[in-house]
Amino acid sequence: MRLWNKRLAGICSVLLLSVFMISADFGLPVSAAGNLPRLTDMADLLSDSEEFDLSEMLDEISERQQVDLVVVTVGSTDGKSAMVYADDFYDENGYGFGDGRDGILLLISMDERDWYISTTGYGITALTDAGLEYLSEIIVADLSEGNYAAAFTGFAKLCDDFISQARTGEPYDIGNLPREPFNAVRNLAVAFGIAFMISLAVTGIMKSQLKTVRKQTAADNYIKQGSMQLTKKNELFLYQNVDRRKREEKSRSGGSGGSRTHISSSGTRHGGKGGKF
Repeated sequence: MRLWNKRLAGICSVLLLSVFMISADFGLPVSAAGNLPRLTDMADLLSDSEEFDLSEMLDEISERQQVDLVVVTVGSTDGKSAMVYADDFYDENGYGFGDGRDGILLLISMDERDWYISTTGYGITALTDAGLEYLSEIIVADLSEGNYAAAFTGFAKLCDDFISQARTGEPYDIGNLPREPFNAVRNLAVAFGIAFMISLAVTGIMKSQLKTVRKQTAADNYIKQGSMQLTKKNELFLYQNVDRRKREEKSRSGGSGGSRTHISSSGTRHGGKGGKF
């Protein structure tokens, strides 16, 4: 009886291990991060504390949204384009949730000064082409100034927002993008205030230089006597010209833009966008 119990326990252990391995092979959420962590800073752009904070943020958002958020920095892409390197890195290291391998990866290559965002599965739905353009305009400003921690944190937070919006059934897209992350009214008021103060200073200087100018109450001093005599007044309508053009209708659909995709070397469908910083 005791021998039978040991054999039964061994069989159960093998079955449990098999279930776990099958789950991993099918990409179920229990093995979300693949073979590498979600932050791989090979270019050493972040301090230890910044790496810790960013890793915690990427893990929390990824697990909550069931979409892998990955940040990778490298010295060089070794002759590959940023798009190919980002797609291959994502595919070869097992990132992504579920059968669609849902995820979003941000690649930074320092030698080429390249950045690229690769989207997969639900990441393609959440980050449309218009959404990628919006996101890149924000993070590239920080990348160009060397504020890498701010750029990566902004990337993670915006992806979280875009994924949440996509869950509502209307992803951020053309005509349906979030508001700019700054106070435009305040910035315009400051700009007008500065311009007004400069104009006051300039006109004050110009006015102080006009020593011989005096105010005139009439235009008599500027007209030569007898030089202008009106004998007849008449208004004559010549013609009118009307130019009619058809006004192009703009789509009001928030999701009309969508995402362009391509197939990576491993056969996985990706979306994405890249550029220089």
